[in-house]
Amino acid sequence: MENEVLLEKFETLVAEQNYPELKVYLDDQLITDIAELIHELPEHADVIMNQLSIGRASAAFRILEFHIQEDVIRELPAAKVAELLNELPADDRTAFLGELHSDVVKELIKLLDPEERKITLSLLGYPETSVGRIMTPEYIAVREEWTVKQVLRYIREYGKDSETIDVIYVVDEKGKLIDDFRIREFLLVAPDTVVHTLMDDRFVALHVSDDQEEAIQVFRMENRVALPVVDDTGILLGIITIDDILWIANEEHTEDIQRIGGTEALDEPYLDIPLLKLMKKRIGWLVVLFIGEMLTATAMSFFEDEIAKAVVLALFVPLIISSGGNSGSQASTLIIQAMALGEISIADWWKVMRREIISGLLLGSVLGLIGFIRILLWNAFFHTYGDHTILIGLTVGISLIGVVLWGTLSGSMLPLLLKKLGADPATSSAPFVATLVDVTGLLIYFSVAYTLLKGVML
Repeated sequence: MENEVLLEKFETLVAEQNYPELKVYLDDQLITDIAELIHELPEHADVIMNQLSIGRASAAFRILEFHIQEDVIRELPAAKVAELLNELPADDRTAFLGELHSDVVKELIKLLDPEERKITLSLLGYPETSVGRIMTPEYIAVREEWTVKQVLRYIREYGKDSETIDVIYVVDEKGKLIDDFRIREFLLVAPDTVVHTLMDDRFVALHVSDDQEEAIQVFRMENRVALPVVDDTGILLGIITIDDILWIANEEHTEDIQRIGGTEALDEPYLDIPLLKLMKKRIGWLVVLFIGEMLTATAMSFFEDEIAKAVVLALFVPLIISSGGNSGSQASTLIIQAMALGEISIADWWKVMRREIISGLLLGSVLGLIGFIRILLWNAFFHTYGDHTILIGLTVGISLIGVVLWGTLSGSMLPLLLKKLGADPATSSAPFVATLVDVTGLLIYFSVAYTLLKGVML
């Protein structure tokens, strides 16, 4: 309701060209509401941004989706773009520029002040998925020989330019990180206390080349609002704050969910992405999976004679391959999620395999028993399967144990294997695992059938 009121009021003031009142009205709104207004009325983004103070415009721009940010920059005059880009925190500015085409980046870089340009080029020089790309050089660093009184005076003077003052960093004369403190540790001691006396030399730092996913795990384990970033020699280069990590974690989670579903990661909201682009994101995996499923027909052709002699075997093919695919999809999803949360790593492969072997045998046994009983009962009432019902039931039951076991092993080991090879585990999507298990499941099923029914029905 509030958004509807905001939208209606904005449209009225714009129609009246009452910009002084519009400026006052927008200044009274929450930044999140401003961002929502831009999302709803992208054609008026330039009007909205021009009526906001540069600080509020920057705050709103930071939380917009990338494709909307791109539209905003395109609509604003060069002077306003320069003002906006220079106002943005270095990490947010780098994240935005990193998504643009190189030619556009070159032009926008020219609009930056010399110091901001130097910082931005430095951050853009790090690998796209590294910690260096999302760190900010805006932090508070003090010296160990200072007193708490000096530290607090320094914070009052320079803290307004820092990304956060919740954590204060101690560096030596070369800029090497030697400790960190939460601000409350300075507030709760006497002003003449020397920083050195408070140090315990225990701190957690990220390396500038660390992967962003690793940083997410460190934040989760350490329960911190900010972490320092250092180079190979321990020099403090910047910090990463929890808001950036939450943003990255949300993007990683979204991409993983989309890949698990068997599609490329979308870089725009579903309703905003062009239909042709959406098709391109989906068609690749569909073609791969389709070709993979064609191997199912190839596998069945090898057992054409057996099927001709015992047509009843064909009745259970969907049951067998779907059970294997479902178990593989379950295992794949569980392992990918556990890896994303840092619950397991490549080193845990044997523990995972051992658990999945036991799980596969138990799950397969339950499904196999249900399948066996169902065949017996169905034949008792409808006489569907002839004189060899028990052998057919055993064939289906044993096959289900083997197929489900293979499905759980494939689904659990494939993500770990991909991680070991340096690929994204999420690409071992549920559809991909299901397709793999479909083909191998048929081989298991007909091999069991040939063994049990040879000389009887085959």
